[in-house]
This record gives sequence, C-alpha cells and structure tokens, in this order.
Amino acid sequence: MPKEQGNKVIANNKKARHDYLIEDTVEAGLVLMGTEVKSLRMGRASLVDGYATDYNGELWLEGVHIPEYLQGTWTNHSARRRRKLLMHRHEMDKLIRKSQESGHTLIPLSLYFKDGKVKVEIALAKGKKQYDKRQSLKERQDRRETERAMSVRRQPPVAR
Repeated sequence: MPKEQGNKVIANNKKARHDYLIEDTVEAGLVLMGTEVKSLRMGRASLVDGYATDYNGELWLEGVHIPEYLQGTWTNHSARRRRKLLMHRHEMDKLIRKSQESGHTLIPLSLYFKDGKVKVEIALAKGKKQYDKRQSLKERQDRRETERAMSVRRQPPVAR
C-alpha cells in the first residue's frame, strides 16, 4: 500500500484568529491512541476550547475534542484527554518561556495529516481586547469593499 502524501486538514480553529493576535506558529506532532487516529481519519475533531500547557517541562494539548471512535470497543479513548505534543527541546523551551509572559497563551490553530502523521499547528498568541476585534473586523470589511470596487472597475463594458 503506498504511503500517503501531502496535507489533509482535519480541523481549523477559525475563532482563534479573531480572538487572539498570533505572534508565532510552530508545527508539532501528537501522541495519539489508535482509536483517536481512526476518529480523525473520519474528519471529526474540534479545536475550539483547546490550549497547550507546560507540565513537567513538556507541552501538553488540553481541551481538544476528538470524539470516540464509533466502532471502538473497551479500548476506546476519552474524548477530551490530555495529549502530549512532540517537538524539539529548544522549540519547546522557547514556547514555554514566551507563554509565561503576561497575556500570552499557546493555542492550536489547525489539526491535519502530513504524510500520514497527525500534526497540529500551535500558535503563541496574545488575547485581543474588544476594540481590537472591532478594528480588525472594520479593516476586513474595508478590504472587501475595496476589492469589490476594483473588480467592478476592471470588468469590460457590456455591449448593448
């Protein structure tokens, strides 16, 4: 059987980019049970309440919901269990050090398969204030209106 190639996105955390100012991103592996991988292959996961924490000098992903595998038996996994993140020691130390600064946290942005292995994109983020969220929404709306006006202007005139 040929090995899987490329990326296949399982879940995205769309709300994260709205609620947080993303400063740095890192790709990490995950330690998973077999039933979790099978559940992920079915495309079922939620990153909405997820975050990463430092526990005994290692990073752990918490709050990520991977539902139980439907055909699983007594060996099935807990849906919201703590999962260990796999990355180089220097990357881990850097993220732990930066996340301990005031207002910073580690959040998952996306969960995907990369060449058959489950990877998670972790971001070092700082929470936005309410006025920052309104400002980014306004900027997005202005950019859309500008693009809309430019696309109307580029279209050739209609012959009548």
